[in-house]
Amino acid sequence: MKFALLQLNYIVGDIAYNANKIIKAVQSVKGKVDLCVTSELALLGYPPRDLLLHKSFLRNAEQQLHFIAQELRECPALLIGRVVPNPHPAGKPFYNAATLVVNGEIQQDFYKSLIPTYDVFDEDRYFESGRELNFFTFKDKKFGITICEDIWNNEFIWSMPRYLTNPIEKLAQHKLDAIINLSASPWFIEKQSSIREPLMSTWAKQYHLPFIYVNQVGGNDDLVFDGSSCFVNADGQLVARAKEFEEDILIVDLDQQNAQETVDPVSTEAEIFNALVCGTRDYVSKCGFKKVLLGLSGGIDSALTLVIAVKALGKENVFAVMMPSPYSSAGSIADSELLAKNLGVEVATLPIQQIMETYTKILDPVFAGRQPDVTEENLQARIRGNLLMALSNKYNSLLLTTGNKSELSVGYCTLYGDMCGGLAVISDVYKTWVYRLCQWFNESNKNEIIPNNIITKAPSAELRPDQTDQDSLPPYDVLDDILQQYVEAHHSVEEIIASGHDRETVNHVLTLFARAEFKRRQAAPGIKITNRAYGSGWRMPIAARYAF
Repeated sequence: MKFALLQLNYIVGDIAYNANKIIKAVQSVKGKVDLCVTSELALLGYPPRDLLLHKSFLRNAEQQLHFIAQELRECPALLIGRVVPNPHPAGKPFYNAATLVVNGEIQQDFYKSLIPTYDVFDEDRYFESGRELNFFTFKDKKFGITICEDIWNNEFIWSMPRYLTNPIEKLAQHKLDAIINLSASPWFIEKQSSIREPLMSTWAKQYHLPFIYVNQVGGNDDLVFDGSSCFVNADGQLVARAKEFEEDILIVDLDQQNAQETVDPVSTEAEIFNALVCGTRDYVSKCGFKKVLLGLSGGIDSALTLVIAVKALGKENVFAVMMPSPYSSAGSIADSELLAKNLGVEVATLPIQQIMETYTKILDPVFAGRQPDVTEENLQARIRGNLLMALSNKYNSLLLTTGNKSELSVGYCTLYGDMCGGLAVISDVYKTWVYRLCQWFNESNKNEIIPNNIITKAPSAELRPDQTDQDSLPPYDVLDDILQQYVEAHHSVEEIIASGHDRETVNHVLTLFARAEFKRRQAAPGIKITNRAYGSGWRMPIAARYAF
């Protein structure tokens, strides 16, 4: 029996678009497979969030499901992810469901059992937990149906089970031929190789059952879905895997269970870069833009952001702006010009000295008797933000911010200045990783596209004479390690100090971190690449006082 794993890039809320994409995919494998499987909530796009609260949205989804069934009367059967209203008077209003369509008829619904509410997931806000076992018989084969989280309640993932029930354990008692999982599992670094595939391998070997896993692909808001749909045999070996960060239709044969030949793994740098490109391309296009712009400072962060933008959208759709001040070095200006030339990007220069002088003149009477400080530095950032926003409005181009995760973590950024923009492309990328990605990019292209001077010079905001980042912050390798331990591993101050860091440095970093929460709340959406990002899954209080 053959399956088509429909790994497609959906637009949240555009139900007609998603329906037609599914129809075309199924029609393309007519005569080649017996059953097609989509990802989780494919008809609506994942995550639909509060769109679910609009009745017309759900009526449209129901109409489109019937349209799909009619269009696929003479096509392979389809297992499609969708929403089903809860008919009971109590409980949450909906079920996260998979629906079986055979020969144009809607035959059976299957409900998600485990409803996640952690990190970026907030499904308990909408969905009731399905309590019936999900399985069906098709062409003399018996299949168990699971939806995303249903396969994750395993000691391999959690030190103790997150849920009181285990759908896989219950399904395995029914002499199945395979378990099918419809997922919308967001990507973060090494998730597929270190977590997902080992998890499915663990289940497969434990119950001697093949696993068919279909994941969404593409970017939706701050989330990036890598696809990487796969088929794992009953011995826990990988048989086939779909492309990463690309649409794909993977055809697998349940009777063909030879393990996949070893494939050279993609480097972590390549995975991160591809995720950022995918997330940028989809955010820009799904928000209705074709072009983007960004400020080009001569620093490594704006260099990486420019490279990602060009790769995602094409050089003709990217506009760079240099805004030198009296403190901008000649080297930074030359480096920016060379980078733009190497990438073939249009660049404009808007000096800000005259505007700075006007601000100074206007503010002199009320600043009298006060020494220059960070206020004057922030004014420069805000002047640049105003210019960039004006260009964004005038040219209908989405402004990309260029700040990294290290800066956002400790507040080394200016509200309404360098934080202005519609998408914070590298806001989940630590500064040390910014360097790694730039070096990797040059090496992989066998060319110095990013000028080496950008990579090797001391990082600086260039907002005062001879300024460097390390005037205010620890070296980035120290800073990033402290932040990773605190933000992602949730280590205490004492644990971080025990790992080799100075107490005074740790306390300084975490004090800066706590004070910057109000900035993170107002930051542009970013692209999540770590297991703990400052996006939809970050829910820290601002008006709070707490010990680290």
